[in-house]
Amino acid sequence: MKVSIFGNNGPASMKVSRALRAGLEAADITIDSLDPDIVVTVGGDGTLLSAFHHYNDRLDRVRFVGIHTGHLGFYTDWRDYEVQELIKSLIKDNGQSVSYPLLNIKVEYADGTHPDEALALNESTIKKVSGTMVADVYIKDELFESFRGDGLCLSTPTGSTAYNKSVGGAVLSPHFDAVQMAEIASINNLVFRTLGSPLIIPADEWVRIEPAAASDNILMCDQLAIEGRPIKAITYQIAKQRISFAEYRHTHFWQRVESSFIGRDADD
Repeated sequence: MKVSIFGNNGPASMKVSRALRAGLEAADITIDSLDPDIVVTVGGDGTLLSAFHHYNDRLDRVRFVGIHTGHLGFYTDWRDYEVQELIKSLIKDNGQSVSYPLLNIKVEYADGTHPDEALALNESTIKKVSGTMVADVYIKDELFESFRGDGLCLSTPTGSTAYNKSVGGAVLSPHFDAVQMAEIASINNLVFRTLGSPLIIPADEWVRIEPAAASDNILMCDQLAIEGRPIKAITYQIAKQRISFAEYRHTHFWQRVESSFIGRDADD
């Protein structure tokens, strides 16, 4: 087995990374950041997102494990004081995993340059730099609505608990291979009208967004931004690839939701 340690530069994360490295070396587990079988992230959900994008060209060959060193992370199952317990699980690893859907994003540019494709673990948003965003929204190549507002958020099921939830989207189980589209401050009056509620799009359908103005748009893919390029259209669909986590004690999705947003005491 080959393991990569992917941590952030915070003092707490660097301390845990050093302890993890020492423990892996003592257990005779190979540390390999170029061709790993397992990527252990040390930090929080932001660190895991960065690791996902770093290794997204080898998702069919790598599994992720997250150690959180601050507040409880949505993707991170292990605490910073559990390094030795994690190493014991790595030693006993038998390839077990759980996988989640990803969002495929295709961006076409108005200047005719080659389209870009990207994957998102959480979500993608499209907004204008300033003012109201106007865009036609197509579902499976049929015009659905003309949107006016601050922007649109397209999320994966696991990403439905992130920005999507803050703009009024539903929390969606990752057992569904589906994309969710949520409106961000849409304008609805006697002149302009949108559906005004989130949409759930199945895996065999797709959403295409065509901004009325090609320039002054900001397209986000998780933490990554595309701006300053004239966007003709963005197409969203559930990706063929999936992200896999090593299932040593991978927390059930609804347990994650409860602990992240409700946080009942153990005696409740």
